[in-house]
Amino acid sequence: MKALVLFYSTYGHVYRMAEAVAEGIREIPGAEAVLRRVPETLDEEVLGKMGAIEAQKVFAHVPVCDVSELPAYDAIVFGTPTRFGNMCGQMRQFLDATGGLWFSGALIGKVGSVFASTATQHGGQESTLLTFHVTLLHHGMVVAGLPYSFEGQMRNDEITGGSPYGATTIAGTQGDRMPSENELAAARFQGKHVAGIAAKLSGN
Repeated sequence: MKALVLFYSTYGHVYRMAEAVAEGIREIPGAEAVLRRVPETLDEEVLGKMGAIEAQKVFAHVPVCDVSELPAYDAIVFGTPTRFGNMCGQMRQFLDATGGLWFSGALIGKVGSVFASTATQHGGQESTLLTFHVTLLHHGMVVAGLPYSFEGQMRNDEITGGSPYGATTIAGTQGDRMPSENELAAARFQGKHVAGIAAKLSGN
């Protein structure tokens, strides 16, 4: 069973969650996790003004994904920061180029799942995941979230991301908050959950 963790990250928060998702996938015997990032659409001048260039060097080694690669995987877990309650423009542009895959039904029956990052606790954590699911459903994917068997999403002793729709993290308005241990645990749980479903569907 082969799973793709496909992400866009501005300051590294989503990348750290992507690593945790991949760790969870690898907990399933025989499961392979592959990390890829979607192409950047902003030029270096803009990224420089955003203070993102140094942060992005941390995951610059991760290969950029091409749309044609997607059918090779049994499961795809997408990671995105939030932009006004939706996925970021970079991810949207990548997915808008999957029309050929939709036409051929190349992703039908594959497991799809989403995790995200927002600046604030109520900055679109759930809406980003839910609106992302719409695209996966159009592709005929089997959508998986984060079950309540991950009890960390019911914690109220700390501010934390996570919902039944998927793992999330809170980056802070200045991007100074990295994923907490609970949020990383949610991402690992989601990765393992997705891989387990994909393994069953693929007969492994």
